[in-house]
Amino acid sequence: MIRRVAAGLCLMLLSACASATDDGPAELGDFRLGYNIVQANDVQTGPFSRPADGAELSAALSRAIEARLGRYDGDGLYHIGVAIGAYVLAQPGVPLIYTPKSVLMFDINIYDNATGTRLNDAPHRIQVFEGLENIAPLIGSGIARDREAQLANLTTQGARAVERWLKEHPDWFEGGPGRARVDIDRETLRRIGSDAIAAAR
Repeated sequence: MIRRVAAGLCLMLLSACASATDDGPAELGDFRLGYNIVQANDVQTGPFSRPADGAELSAALSRAIEARLGRYDGDGLYHIGVAIGAYVLAQPGVPLIYTPKSVLMFDINIYDNATGTRLNDAPHRIQVFEGLENIAPLIGSGIARDREAQLANLTTQGARAVERWLKEHPDWFEGGPGRARVDIDRETLRRIGSDAIAAAR
């Protein structure tokens, strides 16, 4: 029995290492990230959670999305709007008995700059946990990591989930004949996004 448990844990760790490094190719049609606005208005704090304010949540997820999607360099330009609905940053539990899980839930929309239209029919909801590579199955995330590390892990998983969702809709990023590349300044986009987040508080 002990050998079976040990073998299972080894498999989990090997899978975790693979998922932590497997970013995949940076190919997504003509996608290029434009505005990346993340809001956390009236966000709900789940049970047994460590505290985090809306500005902290918004900034962390916005940075993670830019790090994940900013590597695409298509000729199109697409804007992302996110509304964080709820989160849990797990408190320390009781090892082997009660190990709370961290979670982040948000709704996302994506807009085509060329047409000014929203591409998804309705806001797409994403719910993520810290990810297999960050689990602490015996002692729990709340004991193994502080709140900052938990938030970084959650937002990284959230950005990965956004990327997976976009890749499920390649038809959004096919571009069009004669579409000109729009020059952007990333620092200006960050500033405008930050101002929009601040104005919405």
